Amino acid sequence: MTLAEREESRAGQTAEWERLSGLRRRIQLSLWGMVVITIVGGWFYPLLGFVVPVVMLMGMVGGFLKGRYVCGWLCPRGAFYDRVMKWVSPGRPIPEWLRGRVFRWALFAVLMGFMVWQVSESPGDVYHWGRVFVRICMITTGVGVVLALFVHPRTWCAFCPVGTFQSAVGWRKAPLHMEEGCVECRSCERACPMGLKIVGREGDGRLDLPDCVKCSECQLACPKKVLRF
Repeated sequence: MTLAEREESRAGQTAEWERLSGLRRRIQLSLWGMVVITIVGGWFYPLLGFVVPVVMLMGMVGGFLKGRYVCGWLCPRGAFYDRVMKWVSPGRPIPEWLRGRVFRWALFAVLMGFMVWQVSESPGDVYHWGRVFVRICMITTGVGVVLALFVHPRTWCAFCPVGTFQSAVGWRKAPLHMEEGCVECRSCERACPMGLKIVGREGDGRLDLPDCVKCSECQLACPKKVLRF
């Protein structure tokens, strides 16, 4: 491939990543309000709480197909952190222990167990179910907001139970690869909404990033355009 052809190819890739970034932004802007509607409206109309298990199920099924794609594109709470909380967050590095397997799976067991216990108190009352889901959404979102205010916008997403499940079952789906030419400027890491460490983690070009949300922001930020799915 000649230099001109290579530059033309990169220009085409950049245009596609810009299109995807714009599409993702529009989708997230249309979704983040669902968090507020569910928490506030759910106190008056408990059935709104069923948005929570629908999003959870969508994320878990999506995990088998494309890893944490749903987290990056279709999760209302992820959209809330990306499009609202990022403006007030200091953007500090997420502590690595929050990404640890022991902590994440312990939280998964606790929250899922709590949800089942709460629902079982009145299993035949769908309004009770809805109120349980609203409470869970309110508590977990509150924790996420506090963490966003002091650490990173998506700190909660680093150990979200549904995200943990997705990364476990779909971490090999649509992996990110790094071609030759990286200058280690870390623009990709600064653009990553999950605050992932990217540079220096590749093996044979493949990046081991189970929590990658497939957003393409790293590709767009890379000045050498060496990242691809």
